[in-house]
Amino acid sequence: MKTVMILGGAKGVGKEILKSCIEKGYNVAFSGRKSTIGNQLIQSLNAKNRLYFHELDLNNINEIENFYLETIKRFKKIDSLILYAGISPVSSILDTEEEIYDSVFNINLKAPFFLLKHVLKSMKNNNTGSIVFFGSAHMDYGEIDRAPYALTKSSLYTLSNHIAHHYAKYGIRSNYVVMGWTNTEGELELRTKEGISEKELKNKASNVVPMGRMLNSFDPVPAVMYFISDQSAMTTGSIIRITGGEYI
Repeated sequence: MKTVMILGGAKGVGKEILKSCIEKGYNVAFSGRKSTIGNQLIQSLNAKNRLYFHELDLNNINEIENFYLETIKRFKKIDSLILYAGISPVSSILDTEEEIYDSVFNINLKAPFFLLKHVLKSMKNNNTGSIVFFGSAHMDYGEIDRAPYALTKSSLYTLSNHIAHHYAKYGIRSNYVVMGWTNTEGELELRTKEGISEKELKNKASNVVPMGRMLNSFDPVPAVMYFISDQSAMTTGSIIRITGGEYI
């Protein structure tokens, strides 16, 4: 039985990945900021023995290590790591204050890096593992109001390739999923603060995304499940764009 660790997993696409993993019979360790949300999800899926939720502040490096240690304690191994969690504040170079910059880099880049520090050791010992990075179409240059976010997503792509190149000899694979404009809870919350309704958001996206609509939370899941599975045993260092053609 595989064990999948998700940085995130309580909301959005991460939650849909979690649900697909449970349907496959996998064990899943996942994290989030609120234990109430994590525990409600565990109860709703009726798979308590195969789920572990860790309440996690991604600014806390020690707690990131504890997430890893508790996952190993519970499930003994980690077959796949999904790096989903992240934030995308509205901020251009001209508008970015140090606090915003540090927050984006801590959550989007520093947290995954230090979780990988621990997980790679376990995967190396087991001589197998699959890592899936969640990227963004902003990785190439980014919209003008997403400067810090774009930098973290391009750095994660470098990190994915670094792992693919240097850890393949240990049976460890690393791949990068570029996720396009998606109607996750976080995106809807952000747009609501801007005074944009979900209907208005979808209409706007239909004029921007070449394939005519924004992604839903299910669209990236099949690709991730492929990378988790043994069917992708010889797939590493790849990038797949699930963006509806945005930023081709």
